[in-house]
Amino acid sequence: QVQLVESGGGLVQAGGSLRLSCVASGTIFSINAMGWYRQAPGKQRELVAAITSSGRTTYVDSVKGRFTISRDNSKNTAYLQMNSLKPEDTAVYYCNAKRPGTSFDYWGQGTQVTVSS
Repeated sequence: QVQLVESGGGLVQAGGSLRLSCVASGTIFSINAMGWYRQAPGKQRELVAAITSSGRTTYVDSVKGRFTISRDNSKNTAYLQMNSLKPEDTAVYYCNAKRPGTSFDYWGQGTQVTVSS
């Protein structure tokens, strides 16, 4: 049974930083593509950042230069380092694990990030 557990969310002032973690279990973590998504109230869930099994990264334009996605396969963990946070970054952040070309697609329960102005 695949499980993804996020942590690291919280309340931070604008300009501050947070690091989200996503620990995976029940899966061969190293072959998963990992992604961080977010959903703000009244908005659709959007992809924030993704990292392939080979370490290639992509980011939504609004977070480029501020957020960094990484992974530690030895710890079955993906990270999202968020710097220079803005109020518009406020959302529930979700971790996702995928294997392209397959039906393998799992989500964590989400962690709330709130950025005050």
